[in-house]
Amino acid sequence: MAKAAPAEQLRLLDLAQLDSRITKLKRTITEASKDAEVDAAAALLEESSTALAEVATRLAAHETALKASEAAVEKVTTHINKDQARIDKNAGSASDMMALSHEIESLTKRRNELEDAELELMGELEELQAEHQAATAHRDRRAAELEAHTARRDAAVAALKAENAEVESARKELAATFDESLLAIYERTRTRGGIGAARLFHGISEASGIALAAGDLAEIKAAPVDDIVFCPDSGAILVRNSEWGA
Repeated sequence: MAKAAPAEQLRLLDLAQLDSRITKLKRTITEASKDAEVDAAAALLEESSTALAEVATRLAAHETALKASEAAVEKVTTHINKDQARIDKNAGSASDMMALSHEIESLTKRRNELEDAELELMGELEELQAEHQAATAHRDRRAAELEAHTARRDAAVAALKAENAEVESARKELAATFDESLLAIYERTRTRGGIGAARLFHGISEASGIALAAGDLAEIKAAPVDDIVFCPDSGAILVRNSEWGA
């Protein structure tokens, strides 16, 4: 039977308390890292970014169409000017001049149609530019919201990690004060069941939260005070004290 002075066994409860805090802090850090508000903000940002990309695609298509329309108008205008220059120079027969005049009329009608289409494209482009500006502002707001939520989460996680580092440091210092053999038993027990040591309080193991069977309790009570005894349910070291009704 492994042994340790009752006072040393009692100090194991301080170590167990620190281990419990570390376990809870690590669990809290994990939970805090999975922030629902951050996830929701990220989803909204993705949605607004997709909407912005769709508007940007339509805007680019209209800009391309407007450039093509401008080029078409310019091409027709150049042709009209060329024909008009030939008429002004009277470079050709009367029938040639008449043909050029008819062509200018036809080209002028075509240019008017192209200019009307160009004006319509310009109007649509202005609407798309306004829509793009609004979509950009909306995306930027979503990005700012995500940044704020992320900063809040990161600050909370950082604070928890700092607290955990302090507790782990205190735990390391305390663990160094124990006899190596006792600490080894404690660590082995904690590794197996998650709890290294707990009180035996009024016949109840605080490691398992279960009242010990009469036979187990009688056996533990009969053991010398420096014997290291274990919880039959959790396997944790049970720390006894006559004041606890153990």
